[in-house]
Amino acid sequence: MTYKQDKAPVICSFCYKDQNCVEKLIAAPSSAFICNECVDLCTKMIDKYKNSVEDNIEVPLPYKIKQILDEYIIGQEEAKKILSVAVFNHYKRITNNNINDDIEIEKSNILLIGPTGSGKTFFAKILAKILNVPFIIADATSLTEAGYVGEDVESMLHKLLQSADYNLDSAQKGIIYIDEIDKIAKTSENRSISRDVSGEGVQQALLKLIEGSSISLPQKMQKKGQDNSIMNTKDILFICGGAFSGLDEIIKESDSSKIGFKSEAIINESKSQDIDIKHLVKFGLIPELVGRLPVLAKLHKFDKEALIMIMRDTKNSIIKQYSSLFSLSNIKLNFTEDAMEFVAEESMKRNTGARSLKSVLEQIFLEHFFALREDSKHELLINRDYLESNKKAKKANN
Repeated sequence: MTYKQDKAPVICSFCYKDQNCVEKLIAAPSSAFICNECVDLCTKMIDKYKNSVEDNIEVPLPYKIKQILDEYIIGQEEAKKILSVAVFNHYKRITNNNINDDIEIEKSNILLIGPTGSGKTFFAKILAKILNVPFIIADATSLTEAGYVGEDVESMLHKLLQSADYNLDSAQKGIIYIDEIDKIAKTSENRSISRDVSGEGVQQALLKLIEGSSISLPQKMQKKGQDNSIMNTKDILFICGGAFSGLDEIIKESDSSKIGFKSEAIINESKSQDIDIKHLVKFGLIPELVGRLPVLAKLHKFDKEALIMIMRDTKNSIIKQYSSLFSLSNIKLNFTEDAMEFVAEESMKRNTGARSLKSVLEQIFLEHFFALREDSKHELLINRDYLESNKKAKKANN
């Protein structure tokens, strides 16, 4: 009688687990095998190596940072210089923190003040892109004190950690942009008797994060299998932005107590150095928060010429974006200079700065995109005459 010999089990050439102990075995041409667990382990090791290389942030000199900003942002020359120097100093401080142990350089967070559509958020995005660091945007109006319904301030750290793919070292060198910071200002200089969950209370909660401290993250904010329980914010750059409507009037009132008066035009074009801590405190920010945002840059409203340049000349201009979209459907877009003037004028009527350019252009291109067919191939000419006649036709139909 002959007995059939059992076939020997296939095993992983690395951990020696057989095929019954793992989910998957991958065969190599040389009869070697690797299991899914060893693949996962190798992937983590490679990612860790890549992240350790990426953690070495290359910091361009301030003038080079400004040159890159010039490619994306029109005007705002004063703000560009201020931000270029501030970001350079912040990341040089991080990358060279062991050169002189006797001197501890404190970080300088940034406050951007400017009307809607002046480029505050875009500034922060481009700076994060230049430095290749994790970046998130948080809305100050959605934040509440711990214990109240809503997002507490620690939730921003969790989002930054997610942006860094849960690499703690990388996240701790990232940038957090807090938008609408002016919307959590106190309504008056007198402290409210009732508890404030979205104003002064949130400002108080932000102090520890912005200054730099070790924050314990709740278990639900941590990735399973990784130790990200404590996050240090001392090297995270916080950029806060807001329109601060009414601040110019506060500056004007303050200056009126001095000899002479400033005209309304001069007030609206006030520079960063014209804004004092006392103006921001009177607006409703608490002194402790203002003190933790020592770098202040004021952005100005875009005029018609600036809006045209934004559409036409920036590296990722919106007209270039639409030209690329149409080219994907074999349409060559010819958007004339006088058409850009028309769009800029319409955008200024909406009083939302550069942000309104896209909404105006979306309305212009809507019918043309809808009319696309599989065999479409032609040149699309958009000039002022066409836009004005189209506007009149729409008014007549309404």
